[in-house]
Amino acid sequence: MPNRPYTYYDLTISICSTCLRKVEAKIIFENENVYMVKTCMTHGREKILISTDIDYYKLCRDFIKPSEMPHRWNTPVKYGCPYDCGLCPDHEQHSCLTLLEITERCNLKCPICFAESSPHKGSFRSLEQIQFMLDSIVANEKEPDIIQVSGGEPTIHPQFFEILDRIKEKPVKHIMVNTNGLRIANDREFVKRLAEYKPGFEIYLQFDSFEGEALEELRGADLREVRQKAIDHLNEFNISTTLVVVLKKGLNDHEVGSIIQYGLKQTCVRGVTLQPIQSAGRLENFDPETDRLTLSEVRQLIIDQSGVFGEKDMVPVPCHPDSLAMGYAFKKDGKVTPLTGMVDKNILLEGERNTIVFEQDENIRNMIFTLFSLNHSPDSSSMALKDLLCCLPRVNLPGDIGYDNVFRVIIMQFQDAYNFDVRSVKKSCVHIAHPDGRIIPFDTYNLFYRDDKEKELMKIREEIMMGRESSKSF
Repeated sequence: MPNRPYTYYDLTISICSTCLRKVEAKIIFENENVYMVKTCMTHGREKILISTDIDYYKLCRDFIKPSEMPHRWNTPVKYGCPYDCGLCPDHEQHSCLTLLEITERCNLKCPICFAESSPHKGSFRSLEQIQFMLDSIVANEKEPDIIQVSGGEPTIHPQFFEILDRIKEKPVKHIMVNTNGLRIANDREFVKRLAEYKPGFEIYLQFDSFEGEALEELRGADLREVRQKAIDHLNEFNISTTLVVVLKKGLNDHEVGSIIQYGLKQTCVRGVTLQPIQSAGRLENFDPETDRLTLSEVRQLIIDQSGVFGEKDMVPVPCHPDSLAMGYAFKKDGKVTPLTGMVDKNILLEGERNTIVFEQDENIRNMIFTLFSLNHSPDSSSMALKDLLCCLPRVNLPGDIGYDNVFRVIIMQFQDAYNFDVRSVKKSCVHIAHPDGRIIPFDTYNLFYRDDKEKELMKIREEIMMGRESSKSF
């Protein structure tokens, strides 16, 4: 009998990239790649590259730990995933990180923007609105791991510091501010005041490229000088900073290693987060068929370019392994040592454990001895990695070794209409607070729930209900 030119691996539910209605999707292995093949009865067949590494794709299926639930649900199960967000009782993960958008307005108009923000869009949310959204996050999580203040550009909100004060009043473990860095670059006193919110405070700084042409294409402006001024101010006050790189294939993907090396040399930088462009929002000069990067491609770029992280050092994040990968390193006195590869997979999957013995390196063993232990006191000044990413074991760093010595690289791939996988999105742990109090996975928010998109979703919901009524007549 003749063989098909591929190996059938799995079956899942996806959506048509045109009409956003649910369709069956096959996962196949072909020519060393992983593809999703789906067919809409109206818009035809689609074949989407979802991974360039079959072994890593399979590894993600093994990197799963028991689901951690929120303390309450926000919506009932009525139409089926992804039309019930959220969070509905059918979702399989609480919020590791929740975005709190305080404005739709921005002082840039980036050609690539999932929120389609601009100087002329929307308004500043009131303190009352923001308080309601914040209360919803806390009600879901009790002690949220991370709240990321976002927008638009949050630093232009006229009540920005009042908002930070209100978050600080809540039992939030870590606050991030997602920013393009313009105000940080141009207002030293503003940065000085930001430093008052340490510890447990971090800047999530756009840092896409060292090349003016790439920045023009992604951000609409050559921001190289702005970025350096922002880093200078953040270094001065040693405010923990993550460099956030939006990656477009063939534009800035050759800079992954140089950005990581740059971050390692900065006092304030605790890591780099790499985000392949999600096909959502404003997308100028972007072809989803040619400009997309998969998580596996970005992972290989880190391995090939960073000079720090190898194959064993970039592993799936257990709470959402399909969309998140991580690598942790220890840096001190100019030396960088990757740590993730030293940790047995079962330690990450089983959660908190008492100790890990590092046998590979005498200095590492002496300096970090109980790196993933629980024996620090409430008064300890050392920061726990678990306070930044809840699926990691807790960290205790002895003596003068603290969060300043930790460097992390995260790949954060958001799903869109092309690579959407219901099986995977149920494990999404990066969520966003809706103004009406719902907590919605970031992947589905940009597809179905942002701005007026839910009006279109209502049509799909009506079709689902009509289909159910029709089935009753048989």
